[in-house]
Amino acid sequence: MSDEAAPGHVRIRLDLSYDGSDFHGWAKQAGGKRTVQGEIEDALRTVTRSGGVTYELTVAGRTDAGVHARGQVAHVDLPESVWREHHEKLLKRLAGRLPKDVRVWALREAPSGFNARFSAVWRRYAYRVTDNPGGVDPLLRNHVLWHDWPLDVDAMNEAARGLLGEHDFAAYCKKREGATTIRTLQELSLLRGDDGIITATVRADAFCHNMVRSLIGALLFVGDGHRPADWPGKVLAAGVRDSAVHVVRPHGLTLEEVGYPADELLAARSKEARNRRSLPGTSGCETC
Repeated sequence: MSDEAAPGHVRIRLDLSYDGSDFHGWAKQAGGKRTVQGEIEDALRTVTRSGGVTYELTVAGRTDAGVHARGQVAHVDLPESVWREHHEKLLKRLAGRLPKDVRVWALREAPSGFNARFSAVWRRYAYRVTDNPGGVDPLLRNHVLWHDWPLDVDAMNEAARGLLGEHDFAAYCKKREGATTIRTLQELSLLRGDDGIITATVRADAFCHNMVRSLIGALLFVGDGHRPADWPGKVLAAGVRDSAVHVVRPHGLTLEEVGYPADELLAARSKEARNRRSLPGTSGCETC
């Protein structure tokens, strides 16, 4: 996965959003399942009249089935001739071709060294939940989780503080062969809005599979009084999956924003993100 487009090609950054309710996640899958990547690549192939050629996308965060995105970022390498011919009308043509639950908001030439995945320095997610005894507003049902116990947000924030920093989050991740579970959790905080909806903001350099939804599951157990505030930290320290940590449903989760360094630091960041990563006193494993 190069940080530069091949000769004769130009790298294009896409900023996009989607409602994940009817998608089987971001990444293309066998068997014809509907995915965000598949829809956008099909639309690109149609509007650029490329015939059987598919221009493959690389994304900042490969969201799971049912997860939404407001500030997703991807890149695609297009032949220079295709970009010259179509770039002025490409955004509007994509809007006419894409289904209504996915939108591309911006298309522009990426700076040198840009890689949507490896150049990112953080990803920020929001998870939304309500403990309203009457349930979720029907208009928000696909974006807010209902928790049927009253939640103590102060206790949840106390628990969250014990999870911040660089750790091996193996206890909160679904392990993938050859992939590290070491991450730096930069922010984890919860705020109850005037409408009663609790929004958890979760920001890290990267996330392993199911990490955000597992963290929220642990914090909900603290918030409803089933576990003390120090329990999520103890689970983290144990380093193994705990059956009491539930992976909450995906529909409350939204990728809100992806952060990148200044243009002159993009290539260095990509190289750093590919390095083998380990905690002091442990063996390394390539970043995923």
